[in-house]
Amino acid sequence: MKNFLALLLLVATVACTKAKNDSNEIRLSLASEIPTIDPAGCYDTVCGPVVSNSYETLFEYEYLKRPYQLRPLLAEDMPLIEENGRKITIKIKKNIPYHPQTFLPAGRLVTAQDFVTAFKRQAFVPTQGKGWWLFEKRIQGLDAWREQVKNDMDAFYKTPISGFETPDAHTLVIRLTQPFPQLMYSLAMSFTSPIPEEAVRHLNNDFGRVMVGTGPFVLKDFNPTQQAIFERFADYKTSTYPTQGDRFANEQGMLADAGKRLPLVDKVSMIVMKEQQTSWLNFMSGKLELLTITKDYYQAALGPDGKLLKELVDKKVQMQVAPTLIYWWLAFNMKDPVVGKNLLLRQAIAHAVDIEKFIKLFTTNAGQRANSIYPPGVPGYNPSAELPYKYDVEKAKELLAKAGFPGGKGLPELTFDVRGNSSLHRQISEFVVQELNKIGIPAKPSMNSFPVFLERSRRGELQFWHGGWVLDYPDAENILQLLASSNFPPGPNNTYYANKKVDALFEKIRISEDGPEKYRMMEDLEVEVNRDLPWVMLYYSRNYILSQGRVGNFRYSDMIFNSTKYLKITEQP
Repeated sequence: MKNFLALLLLVATVACTKAKNDSNEIRLSLASEIPTIDPAGCYDTVCGPVVSNSYETLFEYEYLKRPYQLRPLLAEDMPLIEENGRKITIKIKKNIPYHPQTFLPAGRLVTAQDFVTAFKRQAFVPTQGKGWWLFEKRIQGLDAWREQVKNDMDAFYKTPISGFETPDAHTLVIRLTQPFPQLMYSLAMSFTSPIPEEAVRHLNNDFGRVMVGTGPFVLKDFNPTQQAIFERFADYKTSTYPTQGDRFANEQGMLADAGKRLPLVDKVSMIVMKEQQTSWLNFMSGKLELLTITKDYYQAALGPDGKLLKELVDKKVQMQVAPTLIYWWLAFNMKDPVVGKNLLLRQAIAHAVDIEKFIKLFTTNAGQRANSIYPPGVPGYNPSAELPYKYDVEKAKELLAKAGFPGGKGLPELTFDVRGNSSLHRQISEFVVQELNKIGIPAKPSMNSFPVFLERSRRGELQFWHGGWVLDYPDAENILQLLASSNFPPGPNNTYYANKKVDALFEKIRISEDGPEKYRMMEDLEVEVNRDLPWVMLYYSRNYILSQGRVGNFRYSDMIFNSTKYLKITEQP
């Protein structure tokens, strides 16, 4: 407490000398060193916003709409889909220039072949592309090309891939081995950003220090341990500010810049600040425009009612509480002879855990209690859905008795595993064990390092554990793959859950386009899962993000990395 009070005094001192942002610049902090600026290897929330300042994709997410929707970016329009989803034809915008580079011809423009080069880099083993899992076994000839070319750079250039055609400079045809609607999401990820072959040749496929993009900002200064500084690309012409938004966007007046050419600021500075205290103090002194606060700083920003403290409101600080595509549950090993084979025991556990208390203790009420196996933001999520269990100790005891273990008598001790060995993980494990002990279930906590946790889950050694998932893209397929029996470890179904009806629905859902029929199947599948109970849903993670009053058009998303082009700096109200 003493240290916390000292911090508040320091904040107050710094805030008194609040720095103005008189330049048309957005200043942001990064929580760790920048692991890469190669779009083929960027796959985290630190490098994502950095890379997306300069690199663009065929499609992007609608900035002002939820659930998430895609719109064309480097593509002229949404794709033409033929041959039962196996042929995708994409028209590419003309006259899109790359940022000037000495090794590129003056005025070098984007062509369809540049996207083929990007796919080649993902498949080329030496690139170590982080997006290979998205395309493996899904694009005709790509796996064979990978095996044939191996690490031969000369073969990289000369060997064609049967699944790609470029009938002209601005048409890209992709042929799939099977329908894969989720391909559209991968075409909105930096993995598929166009790359000129001249750049690959000149850089010998090493994009670790140079950005060869088309985006709204040009990289001017880069040090992976310190910062990435960008300036407006004078010839940028790809996108304009959205002209439509959802109810939230309209209520917040976020369409005032509709149709304007982007970007709206001249400079973006991203500074590495590993400690939250450093970011907090810089935000409070006006040196950062945005800040996502962690649990340790909720007391410094929020009152008991969860609203911003008056001192921050007076400084024109604003806050958004935004859902993420990260969520959590309690998971059972369905092969386990105790918990996996006794539905009534799983139901007893589901009723025994006080989830509201869990959320209060371990998220300081930042978490949003889950009501579905699907999180908000995924098309088909139903905000009115209800789970078939709630905290009820007497009901839990009744179910435990029906399971054959009245008061826990005769029940072997259960092991509850957590996915880390920090004090927070220890507290979580102790809480869950105590909840089970209240109804007579003998249980013990088990700590693991995260790598050990993952390895044990792949080997099917866990019995009952704290599960969770970070969605790669906002589609039900990315969630339901965790419950398909075809994905037993080393696949992602570490519960070993199997249900023939769920499997059949999954196969239909994963090749279905968004719409009423797909959503109906999602509901039917959820009924089956809730009946079998491989998961006890806990909560959806939410972030608390502070912004300075001078920042306009800000809307938080953990899926939209290219948001800086929409932001603007206004005068203080």
